[in-house]
Amino acid sequence: MRVDLFDFDLPEELIALRPARPRDSARLLHVPADGASEDRSVRDVVGLLRAGDLLVFNDTRVIPARLKGVRWRDENRLAMEATLHKRVSASEWQAFAKPGKRLKEGDRLRFGAEGEGACLVSALEATVGAKSDDGLIVLKFDLAGADLDAAIAALGEMPLPPYIAGRRAEDDADRADYQTVYAAKDGAVAAPTAGLHFTPELLAALDAKGVERASVTLHVGAGTFLPVKADDTAEHVMHAEWREISSGAAEAINLAKAEGRRVIAIGTTALRSLESAASEDGSVRAETGDTSIFITPGYRFGVVDGLWTNFHLPRSTLFMLVSAFAGLERMQAVYAHAIAQKYRFYSYGDASLLWRAP
Repeated sequence: MRVDLFDFDLPEELIALRPARPRDSARLLHVPADGASEDRSVRDVVGLLRAGDLLVFNDTRVIPARLKGVRWRDENRLAMEATLHKRVSASEWQAFAKPGKRLKEGDRLRFGAEGEGACLVSALEATVGAKSDDGLIVLKFDLAGADLDAAIAALGEMPLPPYIAGRRAEDDADRADYQTVYAAKDGAVAAPTAGLHFTPELLAALDAKGVERASVTLHVGAGTFLPVKADDTAEHVMHAEWREISSGAAEAINLAKAEGRRVIAIGTTALRSLESAASEDGSVRAETGDTSIFITPGYRFGVVDGLWTNFHLPRSTLFMLVSAFAGLERMQAVYAHAIAQKYRFYSYGDASLLWRAP
């Protein structure tokens, strides 16, 4: 499909730079499978769901994946930064670097305090490995395993999306704000932002209603923010992301499907995890490994009945996904309504609850 079909104009003032406080006071646009959209609050979700509905969350935890440092080559120093994307080994990460074009294989990089060497509290050193055509480089760190994780945690910054980081600096509040309250497994370099709306109180209210929960893990990569540069969706290549669906999660999902109960994905990452492991009969396989599933209109959903998600960028793979789920014309109308009603967009913005188009 033509990528320009997924374009729209968004006023800059609707890009949220901070989350709603408390989180569950954000607005919610409820989009039934048929009928008019409804302006609601996130807290209204308790009344919109049924006892027995199964919510599937992505329990990944965001690491402080933005590292600032210098490249040195002979006597030359160059300020640079890297945003980690995907772990390759105990000591290696794929990353997006700025200025990436000025880095060469074999260059030495130092992140953190210059002149201190590679230690956990002052600096971290790496060598530039292979470079790829899609802008990724491999960083070969001098540390590995838990020592590398600790150094990244000490020296890194939360990897706020470009549309936030370009307008304000990351600060201490983002360490909590850019993390779901149920995050459990380190590895994401971008938040599964649909989950940012949930609070312990809201989860307790859903439990009391009889709404069930299951978790999968997808470590969101920095590629989620890359623009689609191709003119046709068939020419776009998705970056792979690691995900895991445990046997317990698969059993819970398959039981819900067998009993005719609704499965609602909390976020596009949870949806992509489930659909990438779907069998032809609609059941989900317990599975671990990479997925690069790219969902566009025409895709036949096998698992997910409802989708809780934020409002996404124009011409993005995420807007293509929601258009596949609820219908392109419907989502164009939904986004026009959201803009007219001044909903807040993107990672720290408001939510929508979509039901799959018949």
